[in-house]
Amino acid sequence: MAATVVRHLRAAGSPTAVEPLPRPALRAVREDERPPVDPAEFRRVLGHFASGVTIVTALDADGPTGFACQSFASLSLDPPLVAFMVARTSTTWPRIAAAGTFCVNVLGAGQGGLCRSFAVSGADKFAGVEWEAAPVTGSPRLAGAPAWIDCTITTVHTGGDHLIVVGRVEGLDATDQGDPLLFHRGRFGRFSS
Repeated sequence: MAATVVRHLRAAGSPTAVEPLPRPALRAVREDERPPVDPAEFRRVLGHFASGVTIVTALDADGPTGFACQSFASLSLDPPLVAFMVARTSTTWPRIAAAGTFCVNVLGAGQGGLCRSFAVSGADKFAGVEWEAAPVTGSPRLAGAPAWIDCTITTVHTGGDHLIVVGRVEGLDATDQGDPLLFHRGRFGRFSS
């Protein structure tokens, strides 16, 4: 999948930082070594890290597309870069990669239902969802999102069972009203001081 994305980005004229790395060789765990981390335990422990919630959107030849994403972060101030991680198995990611652009919609405290609808695979996620085109890329800016970041894909890196997507910020804006939607220990919550 990563190799396909890199080929697509090159064909579209987007630079790619590095070729995808091969997967590391698997090896058996010796009796005196600690066994690998149990995936359920990994998820439980890392669930203690509260994160914001976003919806990453794009507009391709088939229309608007997007997915709920909590693995989003600012990456660099100069140049302005952000990053998000997406599962290699995502059916939405190939459409975003083909578009070459995306918009990160930072969700507000009252948008848990919107997040849930974008977390479902295969559904028409934009049914009944109001949006307008972001000013630079045309990617969907979702109504009511307190902040948005309009980006062009610059690089894609491999990261285990996920891809690390880096985007150059082309435009952004935010409102100072409302609380963010947070995700903690498998549930949505709010920030309170």
